[in-house]
Amino acid sequence: MNRRDFLTTCAALGVAACGRSPASPPLPPGELSGSNLARGHRLQATEHPAPFPPADETRRIPLLIIGGGIAGLSAGWCLQRAGFTDFLITELEDRIGGNSRYGENPVSRYPLGAHYLPLPGPEASAVRALLADFGILQGDPQARQPIYDERYLCATPQERLYLRGRWHDGLLPPASDATEQQRIHAFQQRIHAWKTWRDPQGRPAFALPMEHSSRDPSLLALDRLTFGAWLRREQLDCPALRWYLNYACRDDFGTHLDHTSAWAGLHYFVSRDGQAANASGDTVLTAPEGNGWLVRRLEERLHPHLRCNALVTALRPGARHIDVDLWLADEQRSLRIEAQQVIWAAPLFVLGHVWPDAPPAVRQAAQTFSYAPWLVANLTLSELPHTRTGAPLAWDNVLHEGPGLGYVVATHQQIRVRPGATVISYYRAFDDADPRLPRRQLQQRPREYWAEAILNELGRPHPELRAITQRLDVFRHGHAMIRPLPGLLWGADSARRTLTQTHTALHPRLQLAHADLSGMSLFEEANYRGVLAAERLLDTLNIPHTSLLHPTS
Repeated sequence: MNRRDFLTTCAALGVAACGRSPASPPLPPGELSGSNLARGHRLQATEHPAPFPPADETRRIPLLIIGGGIAGLSAGWCLQRAGFTDFLITELEDRIGGNSRYGENPVSRYPLGAHYLPLPGPEASAVRALLADFGILQGDPQARQPIYDERYLCATPQERLYLRGRWHDGLLPPASDATEQQRIHAFQQRIHAWKTWRDPQGRPAFALPMEHSSRDPSLLALDRLTFGAWLRREQLDCPALRWYLNYACRDDFGTHLDHTSAWAGLHYFVSRDGQAANASGDTVLTAPEGNGWLVRRLEERLHPHLRCNALVTALRPGARHIDVDLWLADEQRSLRIEAQQVIWAAPLFVLGHVWPDAPPAVRQAAQTFSYAPWLVANLTLSELPHTRTGAPLAWDNVLHEGPGLGYVVATHQQIRVRPGATVISYYRAFDDADPRLPRRQLQQRPREYWAEAILNELGRPHPELRAITQRLDVFRHGHAMIRPLPGLLWGADSARRTLTQTHTALHPRLQLAHADLSGMSLFEEANYRGVLAAERLLDTLNIPHTSLLHPTS
């Protein structure tokens, strides 16, 4: 630790101590972990001489998939289903899963990122196929109302909101007067109308995956506005609705309402139209480890093909193959891969750092894509949090006031069977206009700073929380998700749009596959991009397969 880091830590500890009363118990033990910032930031030093040693071995393989998040894992799963198994998936971190990673302790598994999956609609055909493959969706994956394994359907109560000292059912704050209620109702009517609207080609206004959405100019023009500006333009702005829409933006995108594309904000509400024969449409699929249960299933299938702790340091496309240099952190050496084909399933901003002669769109993405930092803390409790007034403990518990997004209860699905010790997962998105400062703070401040802040925030509805918290672990995501700022999704000069339209022009041996290509960091988007890249590769190799994608792909 250098002098600056030492002083920063001391200052942070001082701030943390100020928030604690003399009678408060000491902070519970825990650890500070997260995305390997130091390893990733070494790429930024490539302009300096020899940041990595030269490769001491060369291997030749048919296919290299770079990135072990949902996009890369979905690509591998799709290829394996088609009978193609000669590939390697590399991952920078020591665990696969990306934003769907998870942890576990003697009490429960718990999420380190994404914690639920909405019921997939008909356009999310690859997600439905994945769920059917794992036995979660039962029967016909193309049915309008499939049957889902009830163990993964979120049990009730699903959501509650802490407002003015009392817990309320649901997350939408109660309207304060008739005018506010009228505006909330008008917004709901607008969403319902868009859910049923179709363009002349039969495409919905907002679809998930987003590539299936209508290209109607009046809809695409919404990408030029912020969601907040749209709300004001439509004369729907009111405190309760504004808070609710802002919460949705922070929760799904890590951005504030006034920084989020109106198209993206409306997409959140309109595109989620999945149904189930044995659950209501607003039910979500979840497990103690959040979306980590899908990562576990994918890891079981793809285990022989996975290589973690492997950082791509250089990518050089050639006529006959692509050279990819890897830094194997656990072996402290460099390895060169000569791959006949490459699927890039890592964040797109990294590609510009490792491909010296990258096309302009790749360099533009590296320079202009903006990413939101996130914090996830898992608190192991000796008993369930107490509820003093209002609605009972739910799966998702949100505080109206405060910097966080609330907490989910990892053991929610088992509470009726086995009450007692639990793990709650606290989320915080740093939705500043410029994410660089909170990213530095996230990197520099110690666990004690964040632990004290979290206990103080959640201690308002739960005064007993500090006393019943046995452990508090903090996980940091420096570049958790791409931010759908105005113009990113459908702007004429958007690097995202250019990359999706000219994917074959980048290089004939390179496919892109990441949720960044959709401009929204959603499981469905990552799955779609991974499967799309895999199917394009299968077509290139003349390997017969049945497409898993919606017919309009």
